[in-house]
Amino acid sequence: MRKKLRPLMQPRADLSFAKPFVMRKRIIVVDDDASVREIFGIILERAGYDLQLISDANEILKKNFRLPDLFILDKLLSGLDGLDICRFLKSQKEIKDIPVVMVSASPDIGILSQKAGADDYLEKPFEIKHLLKVIERNTMADRKKAFVE
Repeated sequence: MRKKLRPLMQPRADLSFAKPFVMRKRIIVVDDDASVREIFGIILERAGYDLQLISDANEILKKNFRLPDLFILDKLLSGLDGLDICRFLKSQKEIKDIPVVMVSASPDIGILSQKAGADDYLEKPFEIKHLLKVIERNTMADRKKAFVE
């Protein structure tokens, strides 16, 4: 009597282990403070975002970057005002629809951000949960501006 051989590998009917390929959202963080950039880098990379950290806001004015899904701009940058960078971004045809989140310790950052055309803002200090919620809100396909027009 012959013994029936089993295949070495059984085809697996359950494919729950296979996750669909998802493009990571790309975020550009512009801050001249290395420690702040490092903190954003740690938090956002752990949250699964693809990052470009920029220390010199002139790189934004030169358009020396790959288009992101979101910009995070500090208000106070060496020699430049982050609000002016925001206005520049919002004036560029190919960039104007990319959300901009302004970051500052200034208590009037909300009003200033809205006037500059930003989509949202974070007032320092902020909690990590709040940062991630603001990013998620501004990178969703059906996003709505944080400011009421």
